[in-house]
Amino acid sequence: MEKLVLKKEDKNLLKVNFAKALKNPDFEAFVSKLELNSDILMKYTSRLEEALTEYSNCKNCKALVSCKNNIKGFCLTPIKGEDNLSFSYIKCEYKKKLDLKQEYLKNVYFYEVPPIMKSASFKNIYKDDKKRLEIIKKIKEFYDNYKASKESKGIYLNGNFGSGKSYLIAALFNELAKLNYQSAIIYFPEFLRKLKSGFGHGGDEYNELFESIKKVPLLLIDDIGAEKLTDWARDEILGSILQYRMDFKLPTFFTSNLTVQELETHLQITTSASDKIKARRIIERIKFLADEITLIGINRRSE
Repeated sequence: MEKLVLKKEDKNLLKVNFAKALKNPDFEAFVSKLELNSDILMKYTSRLEEALTEYSNCKNCKALVSCKNNIKGFCLTPIKGEDNLSFSYIKCEYKKKLDLKQEYLKNVYFYEVPPIMKSASFKNIYKDDKKRLEIIKKIKEFYDNYKASKESKGIYLNGNFGSGKSYLIAALFNELAKLNYQSAIIYFPEFLRKLKSGFGHGGDEYNELFESIKKVPLLLIDDIGAEKLTDWARDEILGSILQYRMDFKLPTFFTSNLTVQELETHLQITTSASDKIKARRIIERIKFLADEITLIGINRRSE
């Protein structure tokens, strides 16, 4: 690295600025801890003042949400070198605790689902609606049984828009992720669209995605029935995923605005006898994998 050579007038200005900064006793105490010559320190006066401000913010901070620093959860910190200073953003204790708390998220693969799903938890599930008690009880039973056997049957949860269907299953998956169980939540219409576009252009990345979703220990197929259906989507993608998961007894969950009976009609692309048989096969796999529960509740997205 080329050594910085300061002109005399520049050096004088640095001295003046540094001397002004030293009149602040907090600044003086802050830089004295670095145990560096003033000729070095004065080159970084403004950056040191910024670091002091962030350090002071951290000392008075009560929670991550109250962070006043430029990068929330980080503090600009001077790092002493042999004859210079460098600066780094160091993670604060609140941020460290949050990251540790959310480490479980590495066990859940979220594909095109709302960010709120990542923070879904049992403690935040609304219990103020009696219509939700059956599904809450069923989810708790699955949680307990899965820890014991890993072979519990999934849930096909249908109901009105905004009733919290996806959130309930996401809460279950997140709680199991804290116990190091792996899962995936895929928004089915977008999943199909991406797979189709990927397979048409070589497709290695999407082949890998398809295989991983097919084999993941816990799977939520979110909003099934909302997709634009084709023979390929029904038979090659959905059918293959369900058959594999049925063969290997992998718990599978579904959310939909349609009942299972309505979904069967949706899966009949035409009125031909063969299409009816293919739709029936998909439904039989779903029934093997999951118990149907209906949730008709408050549209919480409109609140």
